[in-house]
Amino acid sequence: MSSLRRPLFALPLIVSTLLSLLCASSALAAAKPAPVKASLVAADASVKPGQPLTVALRLVHDAHWHTYWLNPGTGLATSLKWNLPAGWTAGEIQWPAPIILKDNAGNTVGNGYEGELFLPVTLTPPANLTADTAIELKAAADWLMCAEICVPGSANVALTLPVSTDAPKPDAIYGEKIRTTVAGLPRADGAWKVTASRDAKNLTLTVTPASPAASLTGGSAAPKLHFFSDDGLVAYDLPQTAKSNGQGGFTLVAPISPDGPKDAKKILGVLTTSTSWTSGSGAPLRGLRIDTPLTLAAAAPVSTPIVQLLGTLVLAFLGGLVLNLMPCVFPVLGIKILGFVNQSGQAKQKVVLHGLVFALGVLLSFWSLAAVLAILRAGGQELGWGFQLQEPGFVFILAAVMLVFAMNMSGVFEFGLSATAVGADLQMKSGYAGSFFTGVLATAVATPCSAPFLAPALGAALAVPTGESFVIFTAIAVGLSAPYLLLSIFPQAVKILPRPGAWMETFKQFMAFPLYGTVGALVWVLTGQLGDDSLMAIFGLVAIALGIWVYGRWTAPGASAGRVRFGHAGLIALLFVGAWLGWPTKSKLIWEPWSTEAVAKLRAENRIVYVDFTARWCATCQTNKKLVFGSAAVLKLFADKKIATLRADWTNKDPRITAELAAYQRSAVPFNVIWLPGKDTPVLLPELLTPRIVLDAVK
Repeated sequence: MSSLRRPLFALPLIVSTLLSLLCASSALAAAKPAPVKASLVAADASVKPGQPLTVALRLVHDAHWHTYWLNPGTGLATSLKWNLPAGWTAGEIQWPAPIILKDNAGNTVGNGYEGELFLPVTLTPPANLTADTAIELKAAADWLMCAEICVPGSANVALTLPVSTDAPKPDAIYGEKIRTTVAGLPRADGAWKVTASRDAKNLTLTVTPASPAASLTGGSAAPKLHFFSDDGLVAYDLPQTAKSNGQGGFTLVAPISPDGPKDAKKILGVLTTSTSWTSGSGAPLRGLRIDTPLTLAAAAPVSTPIVQLLGTLVLAFLGGLVLNLMPCVFPVLGIKILGFVNQSGQAKQKVVLHGLVFALGVLLSFWSLAAVLAILRAGGQELGWGFQLQEPGFVFILAAVMLVFAMNMSGVFEFGLSATAVGADLQMKSGYAGSFFTGVLATAVATPCSAPFLAPALGAALAVPTGESFVIFTAIAVGLSAPYLLLSIFPQAVKILPRPGAWMETFKQFMAFPLYGTVGALVWVLTGQLGDDSLMAIFGLVAIALGIWVYGRWTAPGASAGRVRFGHAGLIALLFVGAWLGWPTKSKLIWEPWSTEAVAKLRAENRIVYVDFTARWCATCQTNKKLVFGSAAVLKLFADKKIATLRADWTNKDPRITAELAAYQRSAVPFNVIWLPGKDTPVLLPELLTPRIVLDAVK
């Protein structure tokens, strides 16, 4: 556990100074007027019994401040809770077309509004209202207002109107503004035809005129279009592109959000323009309301012409051949070369058989891979080459296997020959299994590589029908195994290889280092997949390595039966520990970055907020996460209560986190706090956590 290096006598002074500054800033903030002012205004100056009335929440933003739309992006949408007289009903907020909100650095921070804003709502009074009386309409408004910081805002707004049986007259101050806002609200327009499709990455909207009167004002060949989705299907913070489709309309492409609905059948939202949508009827619109079916853009496999297929097979063979020179295959190449050196003095039939068995291992592995791809593709999966390396469990197993190989080649232990295919007796029967396994391993480590000539062949294999795909994968396998087949079939080629000798042990140990490099690369992949959770996978590999060392140390030639039994028991126990400790388990919790603004926003939503102050160099932090958030009871409670989880990562210097820790008189991590609804102070958790401590604190 680490702490800030400060003289102890200075700590009270530092804390006192920080608290004073915090209090001073709070008092200053309290003295300032709110940057967003709210009021309730009406379109008409009176109420007629039974006749709907349009009112609006009026928000006036100070310069550089903003509030949020229906789908805010990162913020919180404005809400109204009505307190109306008996018999009155209120409709939903009618949202004007939003704008893209950006911070001072130009980064998109959400969807919302600036300046003077009217949010219209239709209220319906009962028909039995008594004339010549006054009605008071009340509502509680809540919003989030942001500039450089975000502050929750709220106000109790009210409006008193007279009741009259006469036709209402427009309100002298706000009547025209509210009517203009209502007339400009986004709406669907039959003068524009809209179609929508999506693939794994993008939404495509096509808008074409369905009427001669439909046009975009301004005559721009490429107006600035932007789609705001109601349900978050589209990523709010990524750029969108639009271009003319040659039919008088436009095609817009917007990136799909990874957090959006996965099974959306229609697209809902607002398509805005920098000009105006016109149709010859009604007021021009800045935002066009979109509510249209969503189709899945998926290209069906198309049969490949024979000439094109032959060209693809040539590329596949050459790509498989060049795979032998790729860094990921090179360690296995060294293992197989050792095998050929050992075989050089043996009968030709045995040498050829070893080469054929190796090729069979490669072929069966590629066919298995092609079969898995075909099955998953039939199920609608989006796949690419090396897809199995997207699974952390497979990467962990492969890293463990490569680590065992490397330790064997370094001389730490000697396994049975059928497992390693390395040693001085490959001519034995068990060596055939070793040759087969080496072919399987060569395929496993070859899949992440995309050698020259291989990329177009793989692209074709993933797009053509299943039968043709198997043929292409076969060509890749033949290319990968061709050098070994040639060395085994032609005796004169085998004779060129040097004879076995003492140099082989040096070469074998040298070839362990590319394997260690491969293990390091796989751990790097795991880190990218698991983030902070990858530390336990690394510890698991260390435990496996320790088990291999125990096995090699206690089962060396000449060891007693008791030592051998201890070596086997130690190996089994440590392999179990390594698998339990290191098996990748990506946390099911979604940790959002911590900030004081994020805490304030979530507390305004009356959510329980769990904040984890942590660092990657803090071993206790990682242990806490393994113990607590590996608990099914904790995960279930967090899901049931919709607990928000924020992570303050102190791995690198962060003055905001340092100041926050100091505010709690802390100078080290781990530190965990829980904000409960209705409480002004958080629950502070101890440094060492258990599932029970967290469960009790939340409950």
